[in-house]
Amino acid sequence: MTIYRMDHVGFVVEGLAAAVAFFVELGLELEGEAAVEGEWVDQLVGLDGVRADLAFVRTPDGHSRVELSTFHAPAATGVAPRAPVNTPGIPRITFAVDDVDDVLHRLRAHGAELVGEVAQYANFYRYCYVRGPEGVVIGLVEKLD
Repeated sequence: MTIYRMDHVGFVVEGLAAAVAFFVELGLELEGEAAVEGEWVDQLVGLDGVRADLAFVRTPDGHSRVELSTFHAPAATGVAPRAPVNTPGIPRITFAVDDVDDVLHRLRAHGAELVGEVAQYANFYRYCYVRGPEGVVIGLVEKLD
């Protein structure tokens, strides 16, 4: 059996509405929302009594999706640190954008913080990392012509 595509990337957040607003401002489209619970969810995540709200957002081309999850039960036993982006296990997702500066400006209104600086790689790319809701690290990359 062979993998034929990536289905989605998921992030657990405490503020689902704020996270959805952040990704929609980035340019993704809300695909749908759902409340989930029951035996199948417990089996999937390996916990008992799971109750969660989910939202899926997708890129405008429809090829990539992000799942945003807020768990109401059971209570979380740990908190992901706001560790530097070079920490093993810290997830990040990068999006191609047409104007890094414009997107960065719009995301700052939703609480995004620039991790380092906007950097330019030769005459090929402008690239930066921002930390969004719940510390989620998002890369923004602009291809230069």
